[in-house]
Amino acid sequence: MIVTAIRAWPGKTETVDVELRSGATIADLRSEIQWSEVGVAVFGQKCAESQVLEDGDRVEFLRALTADPKDVRRRRAENNPLPRTFRMPKKIRQQLPADSEISGEAEED
Repeated sequence: MIVTAIRAWPGKTETVDVELRSGATIADLRSEIQWSEVGVAVFGQKCAESQVLEDGDRVEFLRALTADPKDVRRRRAENNPLPRTFRMPKKIRQQLPADSEISGEAEED
């Protein structure tokens, strides 16, 4: 059986077609091509090293994250904060009673 092994970096990919015996696992494939990436997925679905491969499978070797996505988003939000005032849409303002605290615009400091 033939499976396709793929790994990628920013701006670069490497693809290898490997012939394996029937009933081979991802661990067998890893020892055959000797790639040391952290995770493995078959057609985009993360799986274990013991996963039995089938003919024509696309095995993706996943590298570790270089940055925590939550930290990246937090830093981006700190650099581009929302404006202090928020004007409620007119349609919603018209539905609120006139003496409501939230019916007007936010007060400036």
